[in-house]
Amino acid sequence: MPMTPSDAIEIRRVRGKGRGVFARRPIEEGEVIETCPVLILPASSIEDFSDGLGAYVFEWGRGRLALALGYGSLYNHSYRPNARYADLADRTKLFTAIRDIAAGEEITVNYNGEPGDRTPVGFEVVEGPDVTRRRSSVHAVG
Repeated sequence: MPMTPSDAIEIRRVRGKGRGVFARRPIEEGEVIETCPVLILPASSIEDFSDGLGAYVFEWGRGRLALALGYGSLYNHSYRPNARYADLADRTKLFTAIRDIAAGEEITVNYNGEPGDRTPVGFEVVEGPDVTRRRSSVHAVG
């Protein structure tokens, strides 16, 4: 499957969160935001999930982790996300808008995989009108 960079997104620094993915232009509900290949790693290869690669990996089946390339590992968590991800069989993550996203808006996903899932994610989540902070965790499988 050919994969090309998206003209719809960019990375910006976010106070209290580090980096985040933002819309460069309006994105419509249902639009594919990004398709990302993933690198599979044994879970034992990551010792600290609060620093380094550990803060950017997703669970990928039993005893395995995935590092999403492109911007895939930089989407921040929210319990009120505007996007979701799906894991595709060919070691690929697909990020899709679940509502219209305005230009300049941060694009967030629920690390539990389902937009409405309020299961604790292993770090303190602080959300305000436009603020979601994450403190180190492994993203869940979607």
